[in-house]
Amino acid sequence: MKNIQISPSILSADFSQLALEIKRLEEGGADMIHIDVMDGHFVPNLTIGPTVIKALRKHSSLKFDVHLMISPVHKYIDDYADAGADIITIHPEATENLEQSVNKIKKLNKRVGVSLNPESKINLVENLLNQIDLVLIMSVNPGFGGQKFMPEVLEKVKYLKKFRKEKNLNFDIEIDGGINFENCKEAIEAGANILVSGTTIFKSNNGDIEKNINLLKLK
Repeated sequence: MKNIQISPSILSADFSQLALEIKRLEEGGADMIHIDVMDGHFVPNLTIGPTVIKALRKHSSLKFDVHLMISPVHKYIDDYADAGADIITIHPEATENLEQSVNKIKKLNKRVGVSLNPESKINLVENLLNQIDLVLIMSVNPGFGGQKFMPEVLEKVKYLKKFRKEKNLNFDIEIDGGINFENCKEAIEAGANILVSGTTIFKSNNGDIEKNINLLKLK
């Protein structure tokens, strides 16, 4: 079993203090920093772009786990690679040629992820599972933080875990959306080894980030 890693989403951070918030996450034991990039087109919200990521890069040594919810995504991959992303995750629906976009990320020496929305089928990515580093299962409809977890997506997580074992592959299974102290156990048991969480990490237990991260890891 892969070690459980926590990738806190800065979507729930204080945006006026992002550098300090990232420092708090690092000191609190975060394994990486999850950065949601939304364009107001592919999803109904706007967040941050490569300029902000580049500015934040010098404030942390943690991996930047950058989730691109933008369309068309292919032409912007270079910008996020240059800004300091370590993992670049894209959606199949946001590119005309998923394999071409995956290969572009790999050529830039970045880890590559593919994200599946709650309604997206696994067959969108199944033929590329031997080429990618991570599958991100969305357990809410992407676009906003603070939504309720959709337990039905755990069937995809279970399928991916089984597929990975049968094919002797090594990709990570990440889950994002409404992850809290109650459902994290279900997600881990289903096969997720990277948990993305925002509100729970920043707001629970009076903002005790270290405690919240450890609770999500079931420590």
